[in-house]
Amino acid sequence: MKAIPDMIDDAKKSLPNVTPAPDRLTAESSAHDLKSRLEWGQPALTILDVRDRESFNDIHIMGAMTMPLDEVVNRASSSIDRIRDIYVYGGSDEEAAQAAAGLREAGFQNVAQLKGGLEAWKAVAGPMEGTEEEVKPGNDAYNVVARVSQHLENQKKDV
Repeated sequence: MKAIPDMIDDAKKSLPNVTPAPDRLTAESSAHDLKSRLEWGQPALTILDVRDRESFNDIHIMGAMTMPLDEVVNRASSSIDRIRDIYVYGGSDEEAAQAAAGLREAGFQNVAQLKGGLEAWKAVAGPMEGTEEEVKPGNDAYNVVARVSQHLENQKKDV
C-alpha cells in the first residue's frame, strides 16, 4: 500500500492543470459576480461609488472610491487607466447606468454597472466599511468550511 503523501501526489497529478476563475466583466454585473472575482483573488479592478460624499462616508463597498456622478468622468479620466476593469454603483441603478455610459463614452473599455448597487452587495454579505458599518468578525470568521457554506448560500440568493 502507498504512503499517504504518495497518494496525495498521485491525486494532484491526475487533476487537470486548470485554475478556475470567475466570469469576465460584462456591461451589467451582479453583486455575486464582483464578490466572486474578489474572492478568487483578482483585485485588478476599481470600484466606483457615484453617490454623494456623505452617503459614501456612511457606508460603502470595501475598497470603493468615491467619485460623485457629476464628476466621475473627469476624475476617472485623470486617475484611472482606460483599460482597467471598473465596477460602478450609485444610489440607484439609473445613476450607475448613467455613470457607466459616461465612462464608456470617455473611452473606458471595461465598465460594468453593479446591478442592485449597495443593497445587492449587502444581500450577498459583501464586505463594507464606513461610519454606519461596525466591523466585527463573526464566530465563524476563520472557519473555512463555514465560510464556504455561507458563500454557497449567498450564491442562491436572487439579487
